[in-house]
Amino acid sequence: MKKEFAFSRINFILLAVAMAIVVIGMWLMAGDASSAEQFNPQVFSALHVKVAPLVCLVGYLLMIAAILFPANRKGDDADVNLTKK
Repeated sequence: MKKEFAFSRINFILLAVAMAIVVIGMWLMAGDASSAEQFNPQVFSALHVKVAPLVCLVGYLLMIAAILFPANRKGDDADVNLTKK
């Protein structure tokens, strides 16, 4: 007996890509930390403050799209042509 999953293979691939994009965004947000002895002005660079959160946002939006992406299956009602009688 073949098991039916809620998501198809393309949904899992899109979710994996989206998760990788979020991880890249988090990695971009993490940067050289400042210590108590020395302040690092790179903490407030445009990459850390503007670009990285946008990369994470794109990843999260792609996750939503991957979840909502329809899974085409054989035998679904969506594949039936309703114009034929």
